[in-house]
Amino acid sequence: MDINKMAKVFKALSNPNRLELYLKIAESNESSYPNGSECFVTDIIQSLNIGAPTISHHIKELANAELITTEKKGKFLICRVNKELVKDVIKLFNL
Repeated sequence: MDINKMAKVFKALSNPNRLELYLKIAESNESSYPNGSECFVTDIIQSLNIGAPTISHHIKELANAELITTEKKGKFLICRVNKELVKDVIKLFNL
Protein backbone atom coordinates (compact mmCIF):
# COMPACT_ATOMS: atom_id res chain seq x y z
CA MET A 1 0.00 0.00 0.00
CA ASP A 2 1.30 3.43 -0.97
CA ILE A 3 0.77 5.66 2.08
CA ASN A 4 1.47 8.88 0.16
CA LYS A 5 -1.08 7.93 -2.49
CA MET A 6 -3.73 7.23 0.15
CA ALA A 7 -2.95 10.54 1.86
CA LYS A 8 -3.55 12.35 -1.47
CA VAL A 9 -6.87 10.53 -1.85
CA PHE A 10 -8.12 11.55 1.56
CA LYS A 11 -6.83 15.09 1.20
CA ALA A 12 -8.66 15.45 -2.12
CA LEU A 13 -11.90 14.13 -0.61
CA SER A 14 -11.64 16.29 2.53
CA ASN A 15 -13.14 19.29 0.70
CA PRO A 16 -16.96 19.10 0.89
CA ASN A 17 -17.50 20.42 -2.65
CA ARG A 18 -14.91 18.02 -4.07
CA LEU A 19 -16.46 15.10 -2.19
CA GLU A 20 -19.90 16.02 -3.52
CA LEU A 21 -18.48 16.28 -7.05
CA TYR A 22 -16.76 12.89 -6.73
CA LEU A 23 -19.98 11.30 -5.49
CA LYS A 24 -21.90 12.80 -8.44
CA ILE A 25 -19.32 11.38 -10.85
CA ALA A 26 -19.48 7.98 -9.15
CA GLU A 27 -23.28 8.04 -9.21
CA SER A 28 -23.30 8.93 -12.90
CA ASN A 29 -20.77 6.20 -13.63
CA GLU A 30 -23.05 3.65 -12.04
CA SER A 31 -26.39 4.55 -13.56
CA SER A 32 -26.82 7.33 -16.07
CA TYR A 33 -24.60 6.57 -19.00
CA PRO A 34 -24.14 3.70 -21.44
CA ASN A 35 -22.34 0.82 -19.74
CA GLY A 36 -22.17 2.95 -16.57
CA SER A 37 -18.76 4.16 -17.65
CA GLU A 38 -18.67 7.90 -18.19
CA CYS A 39 -19.98 11.21 -16.98
CA PHE A 40 -20.05 14.49 -18.90
CA VAL A 41 -18.95 17.39 -16.70
CA THR A 42 -21.57 19.67 -18.27
CA ASP A 43 -24.28 17.47 -16.76
CA ILE A 44 -22.74 17.73 -13.30
CA ILE A 45 -22.28 21.51 -13.42
CA GLN A 46 -26.04 21.90 -13.80
CA SER A 47 -26.75 19.77 -10.73
CA LEU A 48 -24.32 21.51 -8.34
CA ASN A 49 -24.44 25.04 -7.00
CA ILE A 50 -20.77 25.62 -7.90
CA GLY A 51 -19.35 27.73 -10.72
CA ALA A 52 -17.68 26.12 -13.73
CA PRO A 53 -14.16 27.43 -12.90
CA THR A 54 -14.43 25.95 -9.39
CA ILE A 55 -15.67 22.65 -10.80
CA SER A 56 -12.69 22.64 -13.14
CA HIS A 57 -10.31 23.14 -10.21
CA HIS A 58 -11.95 20.35 -8.22
CA ILE A 59 -11.82 17.97 -11.18
CA LYS A 60 -8.11 18.70 -11.53
CA GLU A 61 -7.57 17.90 -7.84
CA LEU A 62 -9.54 14.64 -8.10
CA ALA A 63 -7.55 13.65 -11.18
CA ASN A 64 -4.23 14.54 -9.48
CA ALA A 65 -5.21 12.23 -6.61
CA GLU A 66 -5.98 9.56 -9.25
CA LEU A 67 -9.57 9.26 -8.00
CA ILE A 68 -10.88 9.94 -11.50
CA THR A 69 -9.64 9.88 -15.06
CA THR A 70 -10.61 12.50 -17.59
CA GLU A 71 -10.94 12.46 -21.36
CA LYS A 72 -11.80 15.18 -23.85
CA LYS A 73 -14.41 14.34 -26.50
CA GLY A 74 -14.66 17.36 -28.72
CA LYS A 75 -15.55 20.26 -26.45
CA PHE A 76 -16.79 17.95 -23.68
CA LEU A 77 -14.86 16.61 -20.70
CA ILE A 78 -15.69 13.08 -19.59
CA CYS A 79 -14.86 11.82 -16.09
CA ARG A 80 -14.61 8.23 -14.94
CA VAL A 81 -14.02 6.83 -11.47
CA ASN A 82 -10.69 5.02 -11.11
CA LYS A 83 -12.06 1.67 -9.98
CA GLU A 84 -8.61 0.25 -9.25
CA LEU A 85 -7.97 3.02 -6.73
CA VAL A 86 -11.38 2.39 -5.17
CA LYS A 87 -10.34 -1.24 -4.67
CA ASP A 88 -7.13 -0.08 -2.96
CA VAL A 89 -9.10 2.16 -0.59
CA ILE A 90 -11.47 -0.70 0.23
CA LYS A 91 -8.48 -2.91 1.02
CA LEU A 92 -7.18 -0.21 3.35
CA PHE A 93 -10.43 -0.23 5.34
CA ASN A 94 -10.55 -4.03 5.42
CA LEU A 95 -7.23 -4.31 7.27
